[in-house]
Amino acid sequence: MIASLFHIARTARIGFVLAREGALALVDPSVLPPLARGAIRLGRLIERPGAGSSATRLAAALERLGPSYVKFGQFLATRPDVVGMRIAADLSALQDRMPPFPMEQARATIAAAHGLPAEQVFAEFGPPVAAASIAQVHRARLKDGREVAVKVLRPGIRDRFQRDLAAMRFGAEWAERRSAEARRLRFSGVVDTLARSVTMEMDLRLEAAALSEFAENTREDADFRVPEPDWQLTAREMLVDEWIDGVRLSDIAGLQAAGHDLVALAQTVIQSFLKHAIRDGFFHADMHPGNLFVDAQGRLVAVDGGIMGRLGPKERRFLAEILLGFIQRDYTRVAEVHFEAGYVPAHHSVADFAQAIRAVGEPIHDRSADQISMAKVLTLLFEITGLFDMATRTELVMLQKTMVVVEGVARTLDPHLDMWTTAEPVVRDWITRNLGPIGKIEDAGRGAKSLLFSLAALPDTVARAERVLGQIEDASRRGFALDERSIEAIGRAEAQRNRWGNWALWVIAALVAIAVFG
Repeated sequence: MIASLFHIARTARIGFVLAREGALALVDPSVLPPLARGAIRLGRLIERPGAGSSATRLAAALERLGPSYVKFGQFLATRPDVVGMRIAADLSALQDRMPPFPMEQARATIAAAHGLPAEQVFAEFGPPVAAASIAQVHRARLKDGREVAVKVLRPGIRDRFQRDLAAMRFGAEWAERRSAEARRLRFSGVVDTLARSVTMEMDLRLEAAALSEFAENTREDADFRVPEPDWQLTAREMLVDEWIDGVRLSDIAGLQAAGHDLVALAQTVIQSFLKHAIRDGFFHADMHPGNLFVDAQGRLVAVDGGIMGRLGPKERRFLAEILLGFIQRDYTRVAEVHFEAGYVPAHHSVADFAQAIRAVGEPIHDRSADQISMAKVLTLLFEITGLFDMATRTELVMLQKTMVVVEGVARTLDPHLDMWTTAEPVVRDWITRNLGPIGKIEDAGRGAKSLLFSLAALPDTVARAERVLGQIEDASRRGFALDERSIEAIGRAEAQRNRWGNWALWVIAALVAIAVFG
């Protein structure tokens, strides 16, 4: 009960800040029930004068609420299926920039991790060069003269996030109990995904592992690389990897002055991302220009592995076949892929779905190549799938949102980039390799291996099945027993229902009295 009151108080504070900063102006009241419409109108009464545009209103509210909500806003920018395209576009401009914490605290974190003062761990340890909601980055030099980047976790950030995530989860569960649309969009799942992502981000050893895996996947790529971590110095609260001396991809003048080919770089950005997603199933999900550099050899370098995306074999095939289907205008095949993957329920018609997809695909073929947005096509596609009861696929939405960012970065380098021609070699190579004769032979080999493992485990499986059947048969004779915690939980739920029922009776009685005697 106390925990619920605590969450209600925190939720009320969130609502007040959103209302005060004018963020409620983003909500369309026409889609809300009457009670919610009234709440929105009341909230607009306390709106701060001169709150600004919609983008600045929401960003200001989230920044005022603190680091957890800045991270939440950035995460929601990857979920246009939940918040809508307009709000997602506004949130994508939200920068995860926070004031740096004092050098003394960073030094204390390093000393706690290594049992030595920072001056003994590093030959030089400089002031922060970037600060975000979870950590900040320092430039340092090792005893052997190597320049490194040192990422240090914010003190107390874990407890802060846990409190804020609990309030977010409370609000999501409340919405799902009252809204079928909230259940379809899996609000609780959105918060759980954010919680998992943040938990991984706050253990910097896991980010080091992501960078290491990413480096291993791309070791043979001549035009792309990532900094490899220093495992001897990396700990839970700090990550050490090589310092990248290069030109930021956002510095167009600097790239030109260094003699880099912008058109070739734009192609590298798109093709690298698709290789990572389709070939490796492991991609950088935060590829904004601040995380991308070009080194002296002209290679694209991606830093900050805090947010990574994964695609399984089924999702990779799904993505490759969809992109190739749009390139070839084979809408029936695109529709079939959705059904084969199990993303669209079987009671729908493939032909009807293909017709809906044609409405997305055909307009792009009436435009010149440099006007065709691959990211927009995927966005419209996911909107169409909502009409056919396709459940939200977090990994696909993250991929789609990352593609929006990647495409935007590539077009700043080459405004006339032909996205589809650039993507086709990567997509076709993967399909030829994995869905052609060689791929089928490898699939057969993997299937045979799985079958052998299943046969080897068959005796244990049969024994477990016999035990389970025996337990079910025994329970059916004697009844199912509940442990004390289950009985107590049922009692608490029943008591709570009774309390609400009593309150409802008192409210009804009061209303009747007012009607009779008032």
